[in-house]
Amino acid sequence: MFFGPSRYLAVLAFSHLFFRLVEGSSHNADKSTTLVSDSKFFYTTMDFDKMIEKVVSADGFLAALDQSGGSTPTALKAYGIPDEAYVPGEESMYDMVHQMRTRIITSSGFTGEKILGAILFENTMDREIEGMPTGEYLWLKKGVVPFIKVDKGLAAEENGVQLMNPMPELGELLKRSKAKGMFGTKMRSLINGANKDGIKAIVNQQFEVGKQIIAAGLVPIIEPEVNIKCPDKGECEVILKECIKEELDNLGDDEKVMLKLTLPTEVNLYKELITHSKCIRVVALSGGYTRAEANTLLEKQTGMIASFSRALVEGVSHEQSQDEFDTTLAAAVHSIFEASKAG
Repeated sequence: MFFGPSRYLAVLAFSHLFFRLVEGSSHNADKSTTLVSDSKFFYTTMDFDKMIEKVVSADGFLAALDQSGGSTPTALKAYGIPDEAYVPGEESMYDMVHQMRTRIITSSGFTGEKILGAILFENTMDREIEGMPTGEYLWLKKGVVPFIKVDKGLAAEENGVQLMNPMPELGELLKRSKAKGMFGTKMRSLINGANKDGIKAIVNQQFEVGKQIIAAGLVPIIEPEVNIKCPDKGECEVILKECIKEELDNLGDDEKVMLKLTLPTEVNLYKELITHSKCIRVVALSGGYTRAEANTLLEKQTGMIASFSRALVEGVSHEQSQDEFDTTLAAAVHSIFEASKAG
C-alpha cells in the first residue's frame, strides 16, 4: 500500500511526539514511573520510528491473539484442546492458551514480512516466550509490532449497543504495558442495532478512553464492532461512520488513532476515515466470517487491512505435527496478507 510524502512526514512527526511523551513521563521520581523509564529504553533500542513507519505504510495485517477469559475456552476448543484439560478461569487455562499462542508466534509461518503487528491479551503480555518478554520477542525476533487489549469486556445492552465496562485500573495497565514494550492498545465495544444515541455513546466512550491512551504515549485502536448478524447492519455502519468522523475532526493535531471496524456492507464506505489525517490506519475484524468470506469482503475495500482472530487460526490444531502446523498457518497468513494488499 502506498502513502504519499505528506502522510509519511506526518508519520515521522507523530513518532517524534511519542518519543517526547515517553521521555517526559520518565522525569518523575516515583516508583510507578520507573516502568516508563524502562519503556523509554525499550523504545530507543527497538527503533520507534521503524515501528510507526511499519504500522502506517507497510503491506501486511494485524494478528489478533487477544482472546480473554470469556472467549478463551472457545479458542482452545477450536484448537483441539478438550475441556477436561484445564479448569476454566484458572491458571491451567491460561497456561494452555499461552502454549497455543507461543506455538503460533514461534512458528515459521508467523513472520513480520507479512504480519505488521499482534494484539495480545494482558496475561500473554505478562508472560515470556523462549525466555523473553512476549512483546520484546515479537519485535526483536519476528519484526512484529506488539499491541495490548485493554478493555474489561462489555456492559449489558442498552440502546442497541454494549459499551465497555469501566476500566478503573487503566492508568496502571498503560504504564505496565509501556514497560513491557507495547506500541499500542485495542478496546472493543459492540453495536447490535441502528440506534443513533447508542452508537454515538459507543463512539464517544471509545474516543474519550483513546485520548487517555494517547496521553500515556501509546497508540489506541478504536474498535466499535458492528455485529454481522444485525438485521440493519448497513444502517448501523452509516451512522457509525458519521460519528467516528466527527470525533476524528475534533482530535488535536498531535492526537492520532487507529480504527478496527467490521467489514462494511457498502464497499469502501470507510474510505473517508481511511484517508483522514487523524487516522493512522483502518483494520478489519473478521467478526464471525470464515477466513474465505472475510478475505473476499476485504479484497473489495480500498486501503483497509485485516486484523483477524478466529479467521487467522482457522485450520490449525493442537494435534498437528510441527510441519503440518507451520504449513497450515503459513497458508492462512499468506491468504490474509494477499487480501489485505488487494485493496
